[in-house]
Amino acid sequence: MAKKDKPSPKQGKPRVHKELSGFEVSIDQFGGLQSNMNIEKINSFLDRNVDDKKLLEKEETERLKKLKKKNK
Repeated sequence: MAKKDKPSPKQGKPRVHKELSGFEVSIDQFGGLQSNMNIEKINSFLDRNVDDKKLLEKEETERLKKLKKKNK
């Protein structure tokens, strides 16, 4: 059985966006995420502030397909 590492001492709280101030997340003994903030609020924040790479790639490929059709 693997030896458990000793937890490292905390180095202070990370800087967060002011909308997410007070946000805490931890992992319980079964591997589940525990959070003090509603998941819908987190998702809406991410939707507003983070670009979805998959959607951007899809839009780019569609744009390139249109250009190829136009040039033929």
